[in-house]
Amino acid sequence: MAAEPELTVRARLWDAPVRLVHWSLVLLIGFSWWSAETERLQWHRWSGYAILGLVMFRLMWGLWGSANARFASFVKGPGATLAYLRSLPGRAPADTPGHNPLGAWSVVAILLLLVFQVATGLFAVDIDAFEAGPLSDRVSFETGRAISELHEASFTVLQILVAVHVAAVGFYLAWKRSNLIGPMITGYRRVAADPKLTFAPWWKVLATAVAAAAIAWILSKGLRL
Repeated sequence: MAAEPELTVRARLWDAPVRLVHWSLVLLIGFSWWSAETERLQWHRWSGYAILGLVMFRLMWGLWGSANARFASFVKGPGATLAYLRSLPGRAPADTPGHNPLGAWSVVAILLLLVFQVATGLFAVDIDAFEAGPLSDRVSFETGRAISELHEASFTVLQILVAVHVAAVGFYLAWKRSNLIGPMITGYRRVAADPKLTFAPWWKVLATAVAAAAIAWILSKGLRL
């Protein structure tokens, strides 16, 4: 049996934008659930707009952000994903510096579901037509109600995905002896060798944030400038 590599190098792994988006989404998803359950729908809308902006930022950052944030750097094909799946029973710590192939698809699935959530929320109408998304006037009342039901159903799916994600983090901590939470807080992780990742400059962070905020604001106004 090959010796496990010693994780002696403290390397920078995640940039601040990725970490801020991650933890902000954690808080806002919980807040959106609470505000809907307690019928604080104005707060629910504001939370949805914030999630929309964060998701737009993360999608754009996944195209031109820091090396480890780009989808092209961590989303793998079926072959690599299945090979990684076969390695799960082993107790050796994960040696990937960023998202492993399974974790990558989990991130993509959650982001796509969040896109669906905010998109349906923009068109949703409640049963009394007192509360409605900013684009609800673009569809009929019946269509708005159907979209509202999809909005609620997709949130249930999102809850399941988040639960699986949390369970996977616990599995890695207990079985693989890999702490995935710490690096997402500090940005650093101990690895066998420094991957020497490149990180985007702050002007690109600000430009992307402005673009994402502008998109969220325009949609929150129902495309009426």
